Amino acid sequence: MPLEVPVTELPSYVGREIGPGDWHEVTQEWVDLFAEATGDHQWIHVDPVRAASGPFGGTIAHGYLTLSLLPMLQWELWAFTGATMGVNYGSDKVRFLTPVKVGSRVRLRLTVLSVDARPDGSLLVKNEATVEVEGSDKPALVAHTLALTVPS
Repeated sequence: MPLEVPVTELPSYVGREIGPGDWHEVTQEWVDLFAEATGDHQWIHVDPVRAASGPFGGTIAHGYLTLSLLPMLQWELWAFTGATMGVNYGSDKVRFLTPVKVGSRVRLRLTVLSVDARPDGSLLVKNEATVEVEGSDKPALVAHTLALTVPS
């Protein structure tokens, strides 16, 4: 169940960590569907036989697939109440630090970096999103993400 945070209280969350969330297995089906959607059919992602003797010992998720999991993983952690909508506003920084092998499990941990009120009344929320890989000392991904939230 996600933490419900009234948008009026978002500034009090700066510096706080949210999560971690639940573990999710990254499947070959996810990787194959992402390859179809993006046209990125590189063998390290979609050819389990060839990838078994490759540098990662098997297929790995696309970095951008890992990044694309952020909305799903964030919804598990928290939801804003008292908002008419929220939209992705971009990313200031994205780093892929370790590959996500197919069959491994990932989860999200967020740290709220800033909440800035804008002249139109909306709030720009900047988070550090860290996608962890079960059993790995290094995260798969660290990104500074931006979300624009419009209070009701």
